[in-house]
Amino acid sequence: MHNQKPNIFEANILYLILGFFLLFLGYLAQSREIYSGLLITEFILIFLPNIIFLKVRGYSLKYVLRLNRISFKQILYIFGIMIFSYPIAVFINAMFLAIINNFSSALPTTVPIPANTGEFILGFFVIAITPGICEEVMFRGTISKAYDNLGYRKSILISAILFGFFHFNIMNLVGPIFLGVILGILAHKANSIYASMLGHTLNNGIALSLGYLMTKLMPLIEESSSDELMMTDNIQFIISLLFFAIIAAVCLSILLILLRNFPESKVYDDSLYLGELTFGRDKYIFVKYIPIVVVFITFVILNFRLLFYV
Repeated sequence: MHNQKPNIFEANILYLILGFFLLFLGYLAQSREIYSGLLITEFILIFLPNIIFLKVRGYSLKYVLRLNRISFKQILYIFGIMIFSYPIAVFINAMFLAIINNFSSALPTTVPIPANTGEFILGFFVIAITPGICEEVMFRGTISKAYDNLGYRKSILISAILFGFFHFNIMNLVGPIFLGVILGILAHKANSIYASMLGHTLNNGIALSLGYLMTKLMPLIEESSSDELMMTDNIQFIISLLFFAIIAAVCLSILLILLRNFPESKVYDDSLYLGELTFGRDKYIFVKYIPIVVVFITFVILNFRLLFYV
């Protein structure tokens, strides 16, 4: 079982390189045209380098990426889990944004909202399916497997945090971290990256579908709201907060039940908990995390400019 998967230092170096690819090349591609730019970013700058890295280093794609089939029962559970995860992610991200807005007037970036059915189909492929494949190969594949020797719980949490910071936008941080945890749990329980790919696609698809639906219903909403009693902004905020807090609490209860009862696939991995569990005796332990520190510092610098120089 030796040398079947990348080590932490390799994964962190890859994370650093692709992070700067995303910041510079990805930004350039997306600034010209968003859909083609996103496809270039996901497939050329994220997916392809991960596959090339694994192949060049001689690692098994099936083993590292956990290319194992998932059952129909697991698919049904994944649908339920992602449906009830989405309101929670939106709520905690909204709470975080409310805190951020006390210090800055910067607005969060949003995905392109389709104007018609054709754009919706194209948008679903680009915004839902493509990240569901490409980003999962990197985070619930390469990075998660590299951190496995620290224990699967740490692997899930670390890969989720790295996933959140990889967006390089503080306005879109805590939601992706929460999503990353859920996707990591799915990949672990199903022992398959297909589980997290499906979950990621569903999450982005829900967001896109709701945005598309809201654009269609907005005229009706504005018309009906004009006949309602006038309320102050503070009262509206408190009522909205209580409403969404109740929804998030109910969804969290159901989500925990679904995760607890998720039909797990048995994992036979003789290499688990070997090798890097001895990191406490490694004199160069901090060296392997330097790439992560560089990304985090870059994140702080970029978002300091975003928050205080808008």
